[in-house]
Amino acid sequence: TLLSKEIYKEETPERFRSTAASRRRAAEDEAAEQPPCALLQESAQGDVIRQTRSSAEPASGRISINFDNTVEAYRSKKNWELLRSLLVFKLCSLDFLVDKNKEIMDLSRKFLGQKLFEKLMKMTFYGQFVAGEDQESIKPLIQKNQAFGVGSVLDYSVEEDLTQEEAEKKEMESCVSEAEKQNHGCISALGIDQREKKFKAHRQFGDRRGGVISARTYFYADEAKCDQHMDTFIKCIKASGGASVDGFSAIKMTALGRPQFLLQFSEVLVKWKRFFKFLAAQQGKDDVDILEQKLELEHLQESLTQMGVGAKADIKNWFTGEKLGLSGTIDLLDWNSLINDRTKISNLLLVPNVETGHLEPLLSRFTDEEEKQMKRMLQRLDVLAKHALENGVRLMVDAEQTYFQPAISRLTLEMQRLYNQEKPIIFNTYQCYLKEAYDNVSVDVELSRREGWFFGAKLVRGAYMYQERSRAAEIGYEDPINPDYEATNRMYHKCLEYILLEIEHNRKANVMVASHNEDTVKFTLEKMNEMGLRPSENKVYFGQLLGMCDQISFPLGQAGFPVYKYVPYGPVNEVIPYLSRRAQENRGFMKGSQRERALLGQELKRRLFKGQLLYQPV
Repeated sequence: TLLSKEIYKEETPERFRSTAASRRRAAEDEAAEQPPCALLQESAQGDVIRQTRSSAEPASGRISINFDNTVEAYRSKKNWELLRSLLVFKLCSLDFLVDKNKEIMDLSRKFLGQKLFEKLMKMTFYGQFVAGEDQESIKPLIQKNQAFGVGSVLDYSVEEDLTQEEAEKKEMESCVSEAEKQNHGCISALGIDQREKKFKAHRQFGDRRGGVISARTYFYADEAKCDQHMDTFIKCIKASGGASVDGFSAIKMTALGRPQFLLQFSEVLVKWKRFFKFLAAQQGKDDVDILEQKLELEHLQESLTQMGVGAKADIKNWFTGEKLGLSGTIDLLDWNSLINDRTKISNLLLVPNVETGHLEPLLSRFTDEEEKQMKRMLQRLDVLAKHALENGVRLMVDAEQTYFQPAISRLTLEMQRLYNQEKPIIFNTYQCYLKEAYDNVSVDVELSRREGWFFGAKLVRGAYMYQERSRAAEIGYEDPINPDYEATNRMYHKCLEYILLEIEHNRKANVMVASHNEDTVKFTLEKMNEMGLRPSENKVYFGQLLGMCDQISFPLGQAGFPVYKYVPYGPVNEVIPYLSRRAQENRGFMKGSQRERALLGQELKRRLFKGQLLYQPV
């Protein structure tokens, strides 16, 4: 695979194992497994609370969770914590405060002084959404949540506080190659710039924080900074491994290297896929599902020969060298595998030119330093995967902008092929607001079936909608986002149901339902009931952000489902950019639904009438 050849030059594992064989092995593995019947965890005070799971799995096999039960939802919360949540959510719904939150925080710091300001933040926004300043200070919260069945995904949420001008400058310097800087683009054999607008850096969108309300953003400075990011991720992985048996840790690919490579490799992958579809249309197969587009090998070789890609004998060797087309046809997965066996990374960046019929380099040349930078990104990725494996932690690779995402997904897939042989270590993230989300999920699941490794996915709706739409409209390419929220919901449920069906038939698939949408959680539970998927099998996980949707997370956790909170941490001053966007996110969340505030108020009233004014979690 790309990772193994670039880093270790190891042999690619045997490919295209049969689906039937995979399922037989999965059935044998499942029979050998003994699911845990109970959880024993320590609370923050050192008390031991046994979370029995029998109520979550009644004799009938059907599982029902009551998300209106405020006693279960807020059992872990003290009264003052409920009051803080109500206050913060109310403030997050006020437009003036949210729009001016950074200015207000700066003014408060100036007026109160640093110590009082930090105390105020810990009593309000910081205390609500951030676990603490360092790995030691967050332990009590992690242990308390564990006691109530809720795990943690650690996320060091420190960002550089760059101005817009500084961010744009860094982006342009790190996303444009030396060849482009000298030649003002890449000139093909036809004398035209063949780089696509979408996959070029544009200064007006250089500040990737714009229009993004929840995702952390990294800007490339130098290789030393990337090493620092890697070290931070390693600390999170080790802390996650020490905090629970089956922890998760999240990473971002743009933190690990020069984003120029992600832009260019994404463009190559998109153009190769487009070329495959062009060839499928030539064979009259453009109206069938993407996995059903099987090109006749003889016809394909004739087409490529006529286009001048190479001599027929060379093209035949091209496929037989990879042991492809033995059935007489080539599908998209076979086609994608042709990009695996280049020696130099720069040679990966070849694209088919339909007009000339030749493979051409995306750029005229790479400097030695650019070549090294690309390789270092892959090496850092591999180091993190190894640490995750050694510490028993699942590593989730977060999704990013669509002009980076094809490369991010492909590199993540390569890690899955290497590290998901025995169990799911690497999880890819699929953004369901994208029109192509289902195709991406189905193609990757099919590859995992053929090769026999464990598929791992995190499903999200997506964090970059406003930025993506604005960029597509202004620069001039097709909007990649679904037309409306309902279409995104349908896409989410379609992708989720596909993965759940794969879990039902082949227990090698795993999915995290990362959603604050109660209807989506109920949809998942209903499908699990229909398919007989038990929570104790640990195939379906749920994820929400710390400080939000406790009425979903804690009832699930106390009923025995594997559920996780994204737990941000870091020094107060350095997580202000994160808190600023969290306030913006909660404004939309709170305006869209009053449900969480109503449940918080309901629980406070219940405790008041019960005389539980000094309530302590039990």
